[in-house]
Amino acid sequence: MRILLIHAGRFSYHVTDRTAAVSSAAALDASLEKASLGDALVAFMASEKTDEKGIESVAQQAAAAIVEQAKQVRTKAVMLYPYAHLSSDLSSPRVATKVLDRVREIVAAGDHGLKVHHAPFGFYKGFEIECKGHPLSELARTIAPAEGGAQAGAGGDAPDAAASAALKAEKALRSEWRILSPDGTERRAAECDLSGNHRFQCMYEYEMSGTRVSTEPPAHIELMKRLELVDYEPASDPGNFRWYPSGELVKRLLEDHVSALLSRYGAMRVETPIMYDYQHPNLMSYMNRFPARQYVVLSDKKEYFLRFAACFGQYLMQHDMQLSYRALPSRLFEISHYSFRREQTGELSGLRRLRTFTMPDLHTLARDRDSAREEYLRQMDLAMECMRDFGLEYEVAVRFVREFLDEDPQFAREIARRAGKPVLLEIWDERFFYFVSKLEFNFIDAQGKSSCLSTVQIDVENTERFDIKYVDEDGQRKHPILMHTSVSGSIERVVAAILEEQAMKIRDGKTPSLPLWLSPTQVRVIPVAERHHAFCEALLAKLPYRADFDDRDMSMGKKIRESGRAWVPYTLVVGDRETQGTELSVRVHGGEQKSLTVEQLVAIIGEATAGKPYAPINVPVRLSARPIFVG
Repeated sequence: MRILLIHAGRFSYHVTDRTAAVSSAAALDASLEKASLGDALVAFMASEKTDEKGIESVAQQAAAAIVEQAKQVRTKAVMLYPYAHLSSDLSSPRVATKVLDRVREIVAAGDHGLKVHHAPFGFYKGFEIECKGHPLSELARTIAPAEGGAQAGAGGDAPDAAASAALKAEKALRSEWRILSPDGTERRAAECDLSGNHRFQCMYEYEMSGTRVSTEPPAHIELMKRLELVDYEPASDPGNFRWYPSGELVKRLLEDHVSALLSRYGAMRVETPIMYDYQHPNLMSYMNRFPARQYVVLSDKKEYFLRFAACFGQYLMQHDMQLSYRALPSRLFEISHYSFRREQTGELSGLRRLRTFTMPDLHTLARDRDSAREEYLRQMDLAMECMRDFGLEYEVAVRFVREFLDEDPQFAREIARRAGKPVLLEIWDERFFYFVSKLEFNFIDAQGKSSCLSTVQIDVENTERFDIKYVDEDGQRKHPILMHTSVSGSIERVVAAILEEQAMKIRDGKTPSLPLWLSPTQVRVIPVAERHHAFCEALLAKLPYRADFDDRDMSMGKKIRESGRAWVPYTLVVGDRETQGTELSVRVHGGEQKSLTVEQLVAIIGEATAGKPYAPINVPVRLSARPIFVG
């Protein structure tokens, strides 16, 4: 930042054009159109590119310099005046506004008795100044972010001042924690003995701790690499991953399953952009209300943020929709490739918490709160179906604003009854967020840490912010209730949860496996000798599933062991007996050895995978033709 401090005997300015010179400038406050001061310190300020690396640091230093100079010249009036002409390397208007606002907040909050005035940012102004002309009347300063200072939300790992204020407000919320049983019994959480329910206790303790920092690598990281599913990409930003062929197949099958589930539910699939104008009035209001850690990209000197959910595009689409009450509830969903959130480095934790992710995002418009509650329960059922299909254990937490809970106390009891397990209930006296209720299905990993998968939320704020309306029977346009839902959670976190479940099985001496419909290879055929290769290839043609053929030059025992390490569900060993008979020798992963005909094996797999999506194998069928992705 560049600042020029002038001790003036007289200073005045007036706005010469009420049309903003900067598109992102706030609406002009009539009280700021002109001002005139007598004895005052005038601080001309220009925010520079380097300020983006540390908004708070720059603001603190600038405020300190202004206060100190005011003391030196013995004035009690300060005029903060945006003045872009002090620099040729200006920051973005968004950052400039944040820096100037923060300087004003800091100076005004001090106990030095200064009266702080400020001129509007982003408007053409004329001014007159009379400099006092003594040795201390003029001072120029260049301010740079302190080394290691707080980073701007646009690029660094720590939140900027605006984000910090929102996060502080969130942390200041007071809530009551209760445990609701399926039979409707409700008790204070602090009074309950949770020692007999390890996973639920982990979730409760994790929620109470308030920290998301990971001190050791999660167990799924070793498994995702060993199975050649996914890995870190060293050439990208931390928290971004490369998906190998088998991992891409698993990820795609999960996406297809969630998509089919939502389509059957009556949701309409859409696609929306991954970047949005930072200065769009509705989006800017949303971002200021709930700041997140965004990636920011620059295009033709205009700033865009990369979405951290599919909300924005669907909000704008719903705003433009012509919607009758007869069409409610109305549901849009997107499998958002990609969503971005610049998590802090210490919070990055494999696939559990990362910076680029795929989120199945469903937004429902419901007519009123009663209709929203009905949708909430139906979407909870979909989430439970997802968890069953993924083979995941989960714990349930529900958050309520007390006013919404008191409208229908039976609603929370119905949630617990449907869950069939204890529910952790958090009750807020005041609403800080956009939602009045939020359901979460949480998985507990091998380290005992809790992470949210499925979520259902009732939003009472954003249809007004984005002016989303429907036409009621009386012809009046009204705001519906908006619901945010992900019946699965991010696909990457689902993969993490599945692998964490298997890591806990390994720890307990059990056999790990993937759900059969997700296994990259469902059947592996292993010949005893080279003379059996032709039979093996003919056998593959009879198997309408993901089957491969281990034709490598190594012992049969090693091939069988490697099939087990790859968690292949069915391994067929083909020797002379199999080529001459009708039955196959089938090794079931983690189980017994069976003799089955091809038809019997096909029927078993078909029954176990019925209703689930299918995709062909995503690697060469012959193992000898495959590259090794993880050495």
